Amino acid sequence: MVLDRTEAGNGSGRAASAKPDRKVWAGAVLGGIVVTIFIGGWVGVAAGCVTVAVLVRLLHRLEPAAVRIRRLREVADLPLAADLMAAGLRAGAPVDRAVAAVSEAIGGPLGERLAMVSRSLRLGAEPAEAWAHLSTVAGADRLVGAAVRAAASGAALAGALTRLADDLRADRAVATEEAARRAGVLIVLPLGLCFLPAFILAGLVPVIVAVLGDVL
Repeated sequence: MVLDRTEAGNGSGRAASAKPDRKVWAGAVLGGIVVTIFIGGWVGVAAGCVTVAVLVRLLHRLEPAAVRIRRLREVADLPLAADLMAAGLRAGAPVDRAVAAVSEAIGGPLGERLAMVSRSLRLGAEPAEAWAHLSTVAGADRLVGAAVRAAASGAALAGALTRLADDLRADRAVATEEAARRAGVLIVLPLGLCFLPAFILAGLVPVIVAVLGDVL
């Protein structure tokens, strides 16, 4: 029964990973067909093949939407998780129980990772090994480091978690502000591409035509 479940899980994982590959190839082939029709001839066929190869490589580098949503949710939930763990520790709960309670309260992908951390701590894993389940979450390296240091030195972890939550919120606010500034800069280019032809047609072309009419 365990073997059947494992094989079923592997089969579903392979099926899920095959779907993005099919979408990537479908988009790349469609782009190659468009290039081939637009150019035409054997040159168009060659350009279409090159386009397919380039698009496949570029699309494979893009982060899947599901992975991006999961990553952003983990980053968004991390400050709240740190605050809740600090509150649980101040209430007298052991680290593993505080982490388990937060995993149930948070839910989602970060809750799953915290559940693995709690389970590893209860089973007697080393702190570095147990907290390594959070190592791939952006910004969680400081939480992992504080937890490992607290376990080694016996220092209180609640204060470090509270400070970490405040720092994470501040970093997120700065990142949001920088993203807004970048968007304001990037939007200038399409606006310029829209207004420049209109300015040339409405402003410069009549002047040039009038000057040429007077000269000729």
